Amino acid sequence: MISPRVSASRLLAAVFLCVVCAAVMMAQVKTTTSEQKEAPARKVTVERGEVVYVSGNEVIVKMESGEIRHVTVPEGATGTVDGKQVTVKNLKPGMKLEKTITTTTTPKTVKTVRTGTGTVVNVMPPNYATVRFEDGAVERYKIPKGTKFTIDGQQKTAFDLKPGMRISATRIVEAPVVEVSQNSSVTGSAPPTPPPSDMPIIIAEPAKPAPEPVAAAPEPAPAAAPAPEPAPKKLPKTGSMVPLIGLLGALFTGASLGLRLLHRS
Repeated sequence: MISPRVSASRLLAAVFLCVVCAAVMMAQVKTTTSEQKEAPARKVTVERGEVVYVSGNEVIVKMESGEIRHVTVPEGATGTVDGKQVTVKNLKPGMKLEKTITTTTTPKTVKTVRTGTGTVVNVMPPNYATVRFEDGAVERYKIPKGTKFTIDGQQKTAFDLKPGMRISATRIVEAPVVEVSQNSSVTGSAPPTPPPSDMPIIIAEPAKPAPEPVAAAPEPAPAAAPAPEPAPKKLPKTGSMVPLIGLLGALFTGASLGLRLLHRS
């Protein structure tokens, strides 16, 4: 018997453990499967958004990135809003939601061992042989290099296999598989409660900045007094001495008449 291990990248590779002649007793086909898991890897993703519209189980959410997302909430799904457990029926527009998604990736190797008795259908020595098992399954095997078979107590090669021979064969297949699981939780907060409609609403205006002081305009300087005109050095041509002489003559004439009257009296 030979039992070499098959590489995981060759899913259809097989190993023949024992080959006997048609005198081998009939046996049932048995299949066993085992798994070998490796260390899992976890990735946490957080998505944030605001509820825009709710109708039944249909929810429209505006994501933090600006994307508008349509979500169909499964029946029975719950979340935590302001510390309280809620369902989709409790969602309201304006609620802030945060979804935390934990993705766990677990690499593993699945090993399948299939053992049974069958009939050789076809042989392509030294590499391949096709066998029909008792359960009706027809499988093609790749014969590893150097494999020896025991036929009638003698060591034979793949070239000695013939169609119609009854053989007992075991196939070992190792396949890499990645197992992915997700777990999500939703938390959020409700929008602030608006004041009652009968209460006056006062909206404070933002403080306005104080105006900058304006510098006073400088007072105009007093106008300089005009310089006095210089006195003329000569009388104008109109300033004649004739009127003065006439005035003096009239005064003297009046004075002589007055003296004469006085003397007569």
